[in-house]
Amino acid sequence: MTSWTPDLNGRSGPLYRAIADALAEGIADGSLAVGTRLPTHRDLAFRLGVTVGTVTRAYAEAEKRSLIGGEVGRGTFVQGQRPPPAPLPLSWTPPSVPGGTGPINMTTIRPEHAVAVQSLGTTLNAIAASGQAADLLGYAPHAGLPHHRAAGAAWLERQHGVSTTAGSVLMTTGAQNAMAVALAAVARPGDVILAERLTNIGLKTLAGTLGYHLEGVAIDEHGIMPDAFDSACRRLGPKALYLVPTIQNPTAVVMPQARRAEIAAIARRYGVILIEDDVFGFMVPDAMPIQTIAPDITIYVTSLSKSVSAGLRIGYAVVPPDLQPRVEAAIRSLQYSAPTLPAEVASRWIQDGTADRVAETQRVEDLARQRLARSILPVETVYGHPAAQHLWLVLPEPWRREDFVLETRRRGVIVTGADAFAVGRASAPHAVRVGLCMPGTRDEAARGLRAIADSLEAPASAMMSIV
Repeated sequence: MTSWTPDLNGRSGPLYRAIADALAEGIADGSLAVGTRLPTHRDLAFRLGVTVGTVTRAYAEAEKRSLIGGEVGRGTFVQGQRPPPAPLPLSWTPPSVPGGTGPINMTTIRPEHAVAVQSLGTTLNAIAASGQAADLLGYAPHAGLPHHRAAGAAWLERQHGVSTTAGSVLMTTGAQNAMAVALAAVARPGDVILAERLTNIGLKTLAGTLGYHLEGVAIDEHGIMPDAFDSACRRLGPKALYLVPTIQNPTAVVMPQARRAEIAAIARRYGVILIEDDVFGFMVPDAMPIQTIAPDITIYVTSLSKSVSAGLRIGYAVVPPDLQPRVEAAIRSLQYSAPTLPAEVASRWIQDGTADRVAETQRVEDLARQRLARSILPVETVYGHPAAQHLWLVLPEPWRREDFVLETRRRGVIVTGADAFAVGRASAPHAVRVGLCMPGTRDEAARGLRAIADSLEAPASAMMSIV
């Protein structure tokens, strides 16, 4: 460990920033070589006569600048200027252009929508000629227009195995909005919400924005562990559990039916509302939603974003009768109502079979890309259901997730590290999520997968942070 002590004389601004600036200068002038182990937070604080918190903040600032990196039990090391980081998980990154020179984006999960594109003009012309356009440009009831709700009920029964009625279906602006209104209906800021220890990034963002206390529950290869869920209910008194039992995001596992029943029984015992996200349910028709087991305590949410079109932003929430007024009030507060023109397009596609054709095209494409991935990547690294639109890549030793994300970025591929999905300060595994359907073609996906495979075989890069 180095005895490095920065000279802070003459530096303006907050102390933590002055320490980070001194680190940057030391790396630039060569006095701090890459791989140098820095003093502990407490040791440096003692030398400088500042609080440990100031050093912690300084190291965090330096890490944000990609100057240093550390790991519990090992220490903090100089990394020097590293390649630019991948975009934030929730930032919009355009899909790669087939044959283009830009990076291959494999961070996002989106459907193949060529059939939808071909049908859109015809549908919009039919709407314009129908005499309904004026009605569709006005306000709608908060829960949605009756015929849109009826189409949603038909879709849910056909593609997701949920038997429901139009009166129980509430229209939302995609699944993210459905999650928001469900949470707003059952919880208040400060309330505890449970989720899988690795969960949908969208839920993490919602919890932070709306002020919920999000707690992670341990998972295994079958999803949430019942004993861990029971313990969390006893200790924390949660209002709700959010979960994705079918093709979990990010691990792509499918929860067995027996465990679904067990989770529902525990939730009923403690009075916990289940918020079941089933956006991928259309991919696994024999996986019956928890809503079919416990409809009275489950708010079921899904959308067309993974099956038909991400851009339509049409979602559905199936809500128990006693919670429906609260969910409808949340819709009114957060969005007033779902947009009627996209809902009309979606409803017409559901009624005339276009949506089913798009979903079937998506299923075929997902299976093909999974087969492609499993033919290119080492079989022992690939986890998740073979029908998923993404896969969970568990990194072999000595790879660390942050270094692997940077290495694939250097090779022109963007993936998402496991830490983006970790709830709270829970440790994240050394794994990444790979979105298989964001690249525009299978050839483009294959190029990205080969770059990922090549990265796995680059041990020198894997050791970069522990020189």
